[in-house]
Amino acid sequence: MRALALAALLLLALGLPARAVEPGERLADPALEARARAISRELRCLVCQNESIDDSGADLAHDLRVMLRERLREGDSDQQAISFITARYGQFVLLKPPVEPATYALWFGPPALLALTALVVALRLKRRGAQTPPAPLSEEERRRLARLLSEGG
Repeated sequence: MRALALAALLLLALGLPARAVEPGERLADPALEARARAISRELRCLVCQNESIDDSGADLAHDLRVMLRERLREGDSDQQAISFITARYGQFVLLKPPVEPATYALWFGPPALLALTALVVALRLKRRGAQTPPAPLSEEERRRLARLLSEGG
């Protein structure tokens, strides 16, 4: 019995994805529910921000899931339902926003910043390697250095 409890705890610790869709939200039609689940995996929870509304337990995610299912029940296509939600909440609600001028910074900003950083580092390393070594000490500088070292030590 103890081993069974330990196995159950181990499964919980593995962090299996918890689905936040509540039984009362589910649609009676399995095909419609499958569509709703697929779409809700593409929509971001605006509270959690890194979870889909399908995974989130936040109240707003619940409201979005209910709204999505209402749109599908009313006969909206998948794209119409997504468009309805993005019209209300903006493209930030999409986990994978489209590549268009409004989202160029999101899509191309990180790689451009990485490339710029690599360029700056490469130029600095090149400049450091191209510097001429310092001229050797003159005889006077050597005597002065020797004197300073002998006085200090």
